[in-house]
Amino acid sequence: MHRFKNILCVISDQHDYDQTLVRAVKLAETNQARLRAVMVAERISVGLGMPDGGPISEQLQSALVRDREKVIASVVKPYRDRVSIETGVLVGTPFLEVIREVLRHNHDLVMKTAEDPEWLDRLLGSDDMHLLRKCPCPVWLLKPGAPARFRNILATVDVDDDQRAEEFEVQQALNEHVLQLSTSLAVAEQAGLYVGHAWDTIEAGSLRGRLLSSLDAHLDRYYESVRQHRLENLDLLLGSLTPSQRPESLEIQIQLVEGAPHVAIPAMARDIEADLVVMGTVARTGIPGFIVGNTAEMILSQIACAVLAVKPQGFTSPVEI
Repeated sequence: MHRFKNILCVISDQHDYDQTLVRAVKLAETNQARLRAVMVAERISVGLGMPDGGPISEQLQSALVRDREKVIASVVKPYRDRVSIETGVLVGTPFLEVIREVLRHNHDLVMKTAEDPEWLDRLLGSDDMHLLRKCPCPVWLLKPGAPARFRNILATVDVDDDQRAEEFEVQQALNEHVLQLSTSLAVAEQAGLYVGHAWDTIEAGSLRGRLLSSLDAHLDRYYESVRQHRLENLDLLLGSLTPSQRPESLEIQIQLVEGAPHVAIPAMARDIEADLVVMGTVARTGIPGFIVGNTAEMILSQIACAVLAVKPQGFTSPVEI
């Protein structure tokens, strides 16, 4: 199944960038996709009272760009016999220039290695989080030292239909997109696929025993009715997959967990030893083109594996070319 057709691979000189490019090349081969690899050079400000854009800063900037061009040419050279790879050097703030590159060339996926080995501790406010918030296409962040092949993939979905009809329609379309990407990747990677949903009700557990004991049975029935309803919604979502999207060889396991999503989903990823988490990243009530939902940010800050973050259809980036 061909999912991505125009991939942008962002290469950093601060990491073992080879793993990201290897995976991007493999994905481009599988999808028969275009592949562009770029590096970003920070804009040089010479300081010392010298104006930006003057002769000295221009010379330094040109030298830096030439250096990055040599580096990226060397990095992609071993893979040119496998796929056609375009290269480029962007100048400016990394996340802004990457998003502008996406807008200029209509890329449908950004791949990069997360910023440093401690990326999860400092994701909020980083270039990576800015990309996750504002990039119009899916962003795939690879953990440094990620395995060559993913063994377990977790697709997280939100099947809570207790919301306005138009909001649920957008959410369901995003769920389907997450699921379709996840099944495609699971088949390509020959990985196990888990579809996870965390649901949070009133604090039935904490209320039990603190109110009249006669209410415990009512709380139990309420708890079970919510769980059963979410399970039915998950089954309906899985039923939306066509036979080509869900071949017989693909086994899907459902993970339905009661608890706050920002706690339960990272725990779920740890329990199944997920190598990749695929998730939607815009809050239900978020303004199009605005930010990642608070729950999604809390989840992302705790996940210790690769992340593929997906926006809903119609998302508009606040960044302009």
